[in-house]
Amino acid sequence: MKKLYSLILITVFLMLSLGVIAQPPPPPADPSTSPTGNAPVGQASAPIGNGTLILFVLAAAYGGRKVYVLHSQPEVQ
Repeated sequence: MKKLYSLILITVFLMLSLGVIAQPPPPPADPSTSPTGNAPVGQASAPIGNGTLILFVLAAAYGGRKVYVLHSQPEVQ
């Protein structure tokens, strides 16, 4: 029974502490002075295309190496 109370207490503590560590949102940027930052969707913002391409290339290289190593090992009978 003591384990149950301590589990409930820890769960409640963790659920209540999540709001404490949150930061307030940044103030909205003036779109006329800053082309980046908190601009609405569809306007100037950070590009994600190059990072996505790098991620896919690295994932393909990693997968290719795994396949190469798998096929280059001798079969155990």
